[in-house]
Amino acid sequence: MIGAGSCDDATARSAFAVGEGLARSGCALVCGGLGGVMEAACRGARSAGGLTIGILPGDTPDDANEWVELVIPTGMGIARNAIIVRSARALIAIDGGPGTLSEIAFALQLGGPVVSLGSWDVSADIVKADTPHSAVELALQLATRSD
Repeated sequence: MIGAGSCDDATARSAFAVGEGLARSGCALVCGGLGGVMEAACRGARSAGGLTIGILPGDTPDDANEWVELVIPTGMGIARNAIIVRSARALIAIDGGPGTLSEIAFALQLGGPVVSLGSWDVSADIVKADTPHSAVELALQLATRSD
């Protein structure tokens, strides 16, 4: 799960639904562990009993949002984006700025699947989703194909 570090209520609702859907499907949620869509997705995943993993850019575990269960402080700054991408079997991007774009680029370079829910549209290899439910379903299908 990747996306904006701050977001409006509608985007947060979408991220919550994606997190919840991933957890209900038995998936752990890996994200950057901070605010915005990451926090909303973690909240959604935890509400459904899912495992949330936050890969932080800094050294301080306390920087993670309160819904991250497993905190991994890297001290690597934005270089941690590569770790997020390598830790996921598929990415769902919601909204986002340059950091999200860098994660999408890493995924595309490494051949990982990317589903966009209102995020960057920079490649024909990015699969577009219209709803949180379809984003989860597409990511699950793509992750299975990459096995």
